[in-house]
Order: sequence, then C-alpha cells, then structure tokens
Amino acid sequence: MLQVRSWIKIADNTGVKIANIFGGSGKNRSRFVRIGDVVSASAKAVAPNGNYKKGDKIKVAIVRTRKEVRRKDGSYIRFDDNAGVLVKKDAKGRYEIIGTRIFGPIPREVRDMATGYYEDAYKKIVSLAPEVI
Repeated sequence: MLQVRSWIKIADNTGVKIANIFGGSGKNRSRFVRIGDVVSASAKAVAPNGNYKKGDKIKVAIVRTRKEVRRKDGSYIRFDDNAGVLVKKDAKGRYEIIGTRIFGPIPREVRDMATGYYEDAYKKIVSLAPEVI
C-alpha cells in the first residue's frame, strides 16, 4: 500500500531511478495505491544522459509493493521494495509503457488487471518481465 509522498523505485530503463508519488489518477483516487494502479509522480533521481530531468512529472504504473497482496488461493505475495514502470497515454487515450526493458519480478496480478485503458501497457509489462511470480 502506497500513498502520497511515498518514494518508489522505477523498474525500467527510461533513466528515472526514483520517483515520489504526488497523486493518484484514474481508476483509484482513494488514499492508498495498490499494485496495478497508475499514479502521478515526480522524478527525484535520474540518469545523467536520460530523457528526463529531476522534477519532471511522470505517470507510473505500480508493479511491486512491500505490503502483501492476498491471492485467491489464500496465499500472500510480498516484495522487498516498492516499484513502478513509466507509462504514457497514446493518441487513443490508452496507456503504453515507455521503457524497453523491465527489471525485477512482476506479480501475476498485473496480468489479471489488463483491461480497459491499461490493457496494452500491462500486457507489455508482463511480456517484458524477466520473471512473473
């Protein structure tokens, strides 16, 4: 569970390393953000020769949280860090990921959330992930 002012790692190769959440967007405007939500964030640590600068506004799809997620079989999955992947809207209003590589494991709950505006982005995240847990 994340909320406003939470810091997250960025798990792709866009050049942004760390981001700070400043608002939820779209499907979840509640206080807490969970795996699969898209949030607005600010780039806090960036690579020196990347396309983003410190302070740039970005959209991030959350892919890992330290707070456990209950699965339908009764088990729980929990990660060591909070992480997300940068996304942007295309001309049709659908989200697509910006990076070409994903680092670290991705839970299979992300694949199950691939519906609506987020369908293309989440399918691509799962296909690029080195491991789906």
